[in-house]
Amino acid sequence: MNEQRLNAALNAAERGWHVIPLRPGSKQPALHGEKSCTRTGECAGGHRKWEQRATTDPNRIRAAWSRAPFNVGIATGPSGLLVVDLDTPKDKSSSDAPDGAATFRALCERTGHAVPDTYRVRTASGGEHLYFTAPNHLRLTNTARTIGELVDTRAWGGYVVAAGSTTPAGDYEALCAPGAAVLPPWLQTILQPTPKPSQAPSTALVGQSRRYADVALAEEARNVATAQPGAREGTLFRAARALGRFVAWGDLPRHVVEQALQEGGETAGLTAAECRSTLRSALNWSIAQNQTRRETA
Repeated sequence: MNEQRLNAALNAAERGWHVIPLRPGSKQPALHGEKSCTRTGECAGGHRKWEQRATTDPNRIRAAWSRAPFNVGIATGPSGLLVVDLDTPKDKSSSDAPDGAATFRALCERTGHAVPDTYRVRTASGGEHLYFTAPNHLRLTNTARTIGELVDTRAWGGYVVAAGSTTPAGDYEALCAPGAAVLPPWLQTILQPTPKPSQAPSTALVGQSRRYADVALAEEARNVATAQPGAREGTLFRAARALGRFVAWGDLPRHVVEQALQEGGETAGLTAAECRSTLRSALNWSIAQNQTRRETA
């Protein structure tokens, strides 16, 4: 068992991915915390957190995994990775509840993109981890439900359990051999943080934004209602993304936006259920990303 986990750690390191030991049969790091730090060895210059101690050094890896059959964690930030975590519903009683993979697949379809082909790992719960190479110029961090329900991401500040590890719930298994693909630009746009303004907006700017919001609502609802087959869901999705900022800023009530776009989508030929699903995910994302008011052009 030690050899299996050791090989998993070395294989990850060969890909350039920084690893940390996780407790045997667990997803928890097997590293000391700051309170118990002896300030020796790696921590001689001060306590080093798990992300700082993640390594690709085969000698350090062999020394660590010789002590116990540790599971393998991959520190995504130092590894230059962004991993999309497609989870499964915790409540197994509802068989028709969509899982993270279905939610992500629907998002790809709505935005006109294929599901990316990249290195994948099946998780112990039956979900999937999709590995992507993160852009060097952008420091992406972890997200929860930014993309959709049961779809999280791990980047700086996070780690994932590597293939070859095992827990009481099951094994982590690589589904394909190729390396991690470059993070698609459309997905990067969703995940990159919103720039923060240098100062609070003036009262005049707030009033201008509310007037702009009314005009934008009318225009987006008209665009959705006149969208042609093949572009209807994408148009509805983009309209909800665009209007969600005004909901976040208090310029438009959410129910007003939902009603206008729901009517537009049904006029264009979408079903009520298709409209509700698209609106929910797009508005949730936009509202979460636009908590601070920015100037509208």
